[in-house]
Amino acid sequence: MSQPKRKLTLNRRHNLIGWAFLTPATLLIVAMSFFPMFKALLLSFKTGIGVKMQWTGITNYVRMFQDGVFVQALKNTFLYLIIQVPIMLILALILASMLNDRNLKFKGLFRTAIFLPCATSLVSYSIIFRSLFAVDGFINAVLTKLGILSTGYNFLAHPTSARIVIILALVWRWTGYNMVFYLSGLQNIEYSVYEAAKIDGASAFQAFRKITVPLLKPTILLTAIMSTNGTLQLFDESMNLTNGGPANATVTMSHYIYNVSFKYVPNFGYAAAMSYLILILVAVLAYFQMKVGDKRD
Repeated sequence: MSQPKRKLTLNRRHNLIGWAFLTPATLLIVAMSFFPMFKALLLSFKTGIGVKMQWTGITNYVRMFQDGVFVQALKNTFLYLIIQVPIMLILALILASMLNDRNLKFKGLFRTAIFLPCATSLVSYSIIFRSLFAVDGFINAVLTKLGILSTGYNFLAHPTSARIVIILALVWRWTGYNMVFYLSGLQNIEYSVYEAAKIDGASAFQAFRKITVPLLKPTILLTAIMSTNGTLQLFDESMNLTNGGPANATVTMSHYIYNVSFKYVPNFGYAAAMSYLILILVAVLAYFQMKVGDKRD
């Protein structure tokens, strides 16, 4: 006597349907992301070109800290991280608080204007900033007209000023992006909280410090992690704005990895090792930011 077929329960059917939708995407992620990452890890322990690559252990990792250009790139990247990220996030938070005011007119116009730089192509805006700060560019023309400079100053030919230009470009490009996150978070805060604080005699700064910042803490943590991740992988500005110059004074780690892979004699094993160092730095900094910023029990 044949046994009756067991019917699938509704919960099991939903699970199977979910896995049916997830499986193609999961396989693509494994094939396109995790497998190449694993191959790159193996590659980082090898030296040579093509089929002649040999296993050399941690040689590439040791070489990084003996490579003057890479050490300079590491210093440059952390300089951008330490200076640009706090300025950008604080400015984004202040702008979001101002644009969240119910009595402000033309809020949509201001929000769009501040966010528009984020929609600009990375290559395009780098070239625009290079033109602005050229010897015969707009900035020098204004400074000369105002009598601050007698002749045009070559901002991109001096290490300090070239780094400042990159930091200014990054702040201009990404402040609006982070402002949108903060503005979204602020709109989820009941306006009555601010009105109650105002009735109690709290100033605008006290309301910002005691209400806005604490309630936006998860969003601030998110933007800090994303900004740290993005800055450690900074490439376009170094490549298109200053080309790493003068004398590698503005080169970033990602830019140097590109040079080692495609501009100089190709050394993919060494480039893979540097890439994994960036991965480790991103993971470590994100971990510490989570430990410091996320106080949930």
